[in-house]
Amino acid sequence: MGKALVIIPTYNEKENIEKLIPEIFSLPEKFDILIVDDGSPDGTSGVVRSLQKTYPDQLFMLEREGKQGLGTAYILGFNWAIDRKYDYIFEMDADFSHNPEDLVLLYHTCLNGADMVIGSRYKSGVNVINWPIGRVLMSYFASVYVRLVTGMKIYDTTAGFKCYRRYVLESMDLEKINFKGYAFQIEMKFIAWKLGFHIEEVPIVFTDRKEGTSKMSGGIFNEAVWGVLIMKLRSIFHGYKKKSGS
Repeated sequence: MGKALVIIPTYNEKENIEKLIPEIFSLPEKFDILIVDDGSPDGTSGVVRSLQKTYPDQLFMLEREGKQGLGTAYILGFNWAIDRKYDYIFEMDADFSHNPEDLVLLYHTCLNGADMVIGSRYKSGVNVINWPIGRVLMSYFASVYVRLVTGMKIYDTTAGFKCYRRYVLESMDLEKINFKGYAFQIEMKFIAWKLGFHIEEVPIVFTDRKEGTSKMSGGIFNEAVWGVLIMKLRSIFHGYKKKSGS
């Protein structure tokens, strides 16, 4: 079946992470977890270290100093996973906006032939709970905008709940990923699409966090708006090639 790793970046997620980790380990499929914590002042890393005593062979953590961005957290995690030969590598939020049970759905979709699977809020309508209408509209039309600019046939271009086969990440030059925030999620999908990998979307229900504070900001959104145009122009003039040796 292959080894599976769930990468979860954290910053001040103490309340959520102490509940999320046991839920993932209770699933019918075996997943390891890698937490990438950016020096959370609320004690998130202490909670993880405590749980590592219970799950010493499945729970891992990388600690960084200060907030360095979502994209760099995932790239650090991707390289860690590649070095350890995980076959299936997941991105997941720490705040329960992604239902842990849907990890199994993404995993089986990859097992059935997809190279990359996206947990999609917009594949079958708008499946978002507890978001203000303004934020729903912003997110939905951001994906419409990305589709128009890039040509990708993906409904949820900004989704952060994904599963990759290892060779997809090995084919990318991860050190040349340009974006750190909201646009990082778009760029990863765009490169995978340009490299010709088979991408599937599976519908999920996205639920806004109940505890902790959202990391969304106007600056992150602006990065996505302008970043998509830059990314498209870069692909026209430079293109994307699979990393040599992959």
